Amino acid sequence: MPQVAAILIVEDDEASRLGLIEFIKSLGYAAFEADSVNAALGILNSSNNIDIIITDLKLPDGTGLDLLKNIKEDKIQGREREVVVATGFSSVKSAVEAIKLGAYDYITKPINLDELDLIIKRIISNKRLIDEINILKTRLDERFNFGNLITSSKKMIDIVSTAVAVADKNSTVLIEGESGTGKELLANIIVNNSQRKNKPFIKVNCAALSESILESELFGHERGAYTGADSLYKGRFEISDGGTIFLDEIGEIPLRTQSKILRVLQEKEFERVGGNKTIKVNIRIIAASQDIEKKVKKGEFRQDLYYRLNVVNLKLIPLRERKEDIPFLIKKFLEDFSKETGKNIKGLNKNALDVLLNYDFPGNVRELKNTIEFMTATSGSEILDESMLPNYLKESYPGYKFSGRSEKSLNNAASESYMKIPSNLTLEEAENLIIQKTLERNAYNKVKTANDLNIGLKTIYRKLNNVS
Repeated sequence: MPQVAAILIVEDDEASRLGLIEFIKSLGYAAFEADSVNAALGILNSSNNIDIIITDLKLPDGTGLDLLKNIKEDKIQGREREVVVATGFSSVKSAVEAIKLGAYDYITKPINLDELDLIIKRIISNKRLIDEINILKTRLDERFNFGNLITSSKKMIDIVSTAVAVADKNSTVLIEGESGTGKELLANIIVNNSQRKNKPFIKVNCAALSESILESELFGHERGAYTGADSLYKGRFEISDGGTIFLDEIGEIPLRTQSKILRVLQEKEFERVGGNKTIKVNIRIIAASQDIEKKVKKGEFRQDLYYRLNVVNLKLIPLRERKEDIPFLIKKFLEDFSKETGKNIKGLNKNALDVLLNYDFPGNVRELKNTIEFMTATSGSEILDESMLPNYLKESYPGYKFSGRSEKSLNNAASESYMKIPSNLTLEEAENLIIQKTLERNAYNKVKTANDLNIGLKTIYRKLNNVS
């Protein structure tokens, strides 16, 4: 539940609807309105900000129960929303049906505003309590297994030991490493072993957001700051006050935004977008990047900000340099995926293990995990063998016999770096295909794909979001 709850009033009687809207706003909540089931569904489908729906039972194009069913049957995407059904026809039958369908409560009309105020406060209080319990449970689980960061490598153990040693300090931490090496897992370890572990822990993927959206997400905005900014929005720095913020892919932040982040690091203060009120925060920043020094040398990242971030530097080791971890990781992934699929997978045969031990894994632990998931999903036996490996892995291993392939196809293996583009594709569709195929070839390493195609990392994320 956000700091300021957003409430949707669904009522066809204009006078009643406007009265409730005014009351909701007077309590400090954000208010939305609709006069029918379809209008309400339109708002819920287009906005992920609604937390509570207060709906009349009798509506022009259906009932409040119809709306309730749509919400509880997951036809409406977004966060968990609570529904309160109101009616002018006091009916035990309707009340029971509403509760059975998942309504949080039932209130009769004319609505007692004091009673409604208590219901809203109870919903918000319960949601916050559930969120806190889930966060504490997750962090407790992660603390005892170090966030699932499994390693027997001495170098990695030294890195994790350093992370735990600095966890209780307030020093800024910069985690460096290739995609899939576990930068976020290491950030979890630091937070879970710090005095801030029960405070907010906010994560931001800086590469996945455009400059304007990123500034609003980080610093928040005032009402009317730009078109569509209908209410005050608290940014990630503000809501992480007292806790920790994890800035992943920080090297992708535009230079103008970098100067604002430098101020947060130096002065612990900022202003919301469109505002002039200075906001003070007590936060710890953990940042992550794949190769930030290269961006500093190119002038794409501020040197002074780099030095401010690089107080404690933790460089994660790629999987190709700690292959002794591969058998342990395979065992853990097999256990996890066996439980998920209900299969009893006991292990890999020698040939399959040889392929994995001889492969460099450019996608690191994430790629190994995806490989084991694929093999588990497609297997019908207790022991996974080399025939169940993805094709690109089979072909990466010199000792694997390519049964069924002709000499001609083997001689033309080098031509696989070229791809065929169907002539009926639009330019945008062709671009998406090229990016997707290059991602697959690079084991979904987005940075390598961006470098290979000579495009920005943000473009990769934007294209992926458009396709999904």
